[in-house]
Amino acid sequence: MAQDIHTAHKRVSGVHGTGGHAAGDHTAGGHAAGQGTAHTHILEDGTVYTHVHEEESPVHVHRHIHSAEEKKAVLNRLSKAIGHMEAVKRMVEGDADCSEVLVQLAAVRSAINSTGKVILKNHMNHCIVEAIEQKDAKAITDLNEAIDKFVR
Repeated sequence: MAQDIHTAHKRVSGVHGTGGHAAGDHTAGGHAAGQGTAHTHILEDGTVYTHVHEEESPVHVHRHIHSAEEKKAVLNRLSKAIGHMEAVKRMVEGDADCSEVLVQLAAVRSAINSTGKVILKNHMNHCIVEAIEQKDAKAITDLNEAIDKFVR
């Protein structure tokens, strides 16, 4: 699983040091004039994205950017679960044994739950790490609500 590596923080009107990064990891922000903190992320697969956190705005909207590898893995899991569910539908249409249908439904539910766990881990490794760095308590509240709904 790729990890989001925060590689640069730069105050647009001046340098805002963060330390703790290896030499060569820092990236200069090329953003428009104004107060804000440019923030560059580099994923292990090389995906790079930069954004600016405006100081006037206490609310930060997190971009849910994940590596192509992570996205593909989730989409593949979802496609398999959808295919499995379609097979269960065909079983019902063909009057398959109810016990077998229940067993297959349990397998679909397990596949969906596993996909949810992958999404949750990715969210925590990327979005929640960023939210904590930005002191965004709403993102934590939103995560708690989502977990409550997911585990019902």
